[in-house]
Amino acid sequence: MSDNGRVRVFSGRANTDLAHEICQYMNIELGRTVIKDFSDGEIYVRIGENVRGGDVFVIQPTCSPGNTNLMELLIMIDALNRSSAKRITAVIPYYGYARQDRKCEPRVPITSKLVADLVHTAGCDRVLTIDLHAGQIQGFFNIPVDHLFAVNVLISYIKSLKLPNIVVISPDAGGVERARAYAKRLGSSLAIIDKRRDGINVAKAMHIIGDVRGKVAIIVDDMIDTAGTLMEATNALLEAGAAEVHACCTHAVLSGPAGDRIRESPIKSVIATNTIPLRDDLKSIDKIKILSVASLLGEAILRIHSESSISSLFDAEDNL
Repeated sequence: MSDNGRVRVFSGRANTDLAHEICQYMNIELGRTVIKDFSDGEIYVRIGENVRGGDVFVIQPTCSPGNTNLMELLIMIDALNRSSAKRITAVIPYYGYARQDRKCEPRVPITSKLVADLVHTAGCDRVLTIDLHAGQIQGFFNIPVDHLFAVNVLISYIKSLKLPNIVVISPDAGGVERARAYAKRLGSSLAIIDKRRDGINVAKAMHIIGDVRGKVAIIVDDMIDTAGTLMEATNALLEAGAAEVHACCTHAVLSGPAGDRIRESPIKSVIATNTIPLRDDLKSIDKIKILSVASLLGEAILRIHSESSISSLFDAEDNL
């Protein structure tokens, strides 16, 4: 018997907690799957229910381990495609391999384009994602991409803290537009940190452009990886006279030494969302606050299914 276009949500193993939250918001059951590893590391996937004619959404951020989670997503899409799903949407809250979005030096790949091609080739009809590292990545896909923004979730929490005399900080020149959108929503001033990158995952903050003396600084970025840039920025801001420093990001990658750096640093808090599951060893760090994007994604899925507007989820100023 056909699903007759009924919405179905399935999840890979990358972030099952978020998938369950999304289904709870949508008031549906998470689709049944069998996903396991063969002894040599290859991934086995079986869809546990009929999806013929169904409108299917697969939730799978391509976070660490990125190669495994990406391959698992591709295999799930292929399984659903071969099971005659009517439409397959890849819900990728965190889109990995996004940092290489252009050739900035000789003989390097453009991995964000490669991943887009892989997802399309696997049989995906549409992509739903949050805060891409670079907006132009949407153009790398030959299928529709719904690009959500976590700004409403993060701004609401920041406002609830009732912090006085806020200044929003862009950690580099490339993030100015994002920081400006936050500053506008918070009614605050804006400052920029001039930095020079010495190598991969290594950055050195140089000086502050803007007035931060006596103010509560909130560093805004799309992701925090090793937290090296964040620590340099925090120290530079405090040396420039900021009263205290907070950080705000969508994707808490927090790899390598990030946990220890945050724990030992003078930063007051790191606010992020659950696009990526927080590792168990990081959950004991009181400075890290994780907010849920389940309702944002759940509402977007419902609107995609009903062919309603996604852009109406945001104010125009959020899309800066």
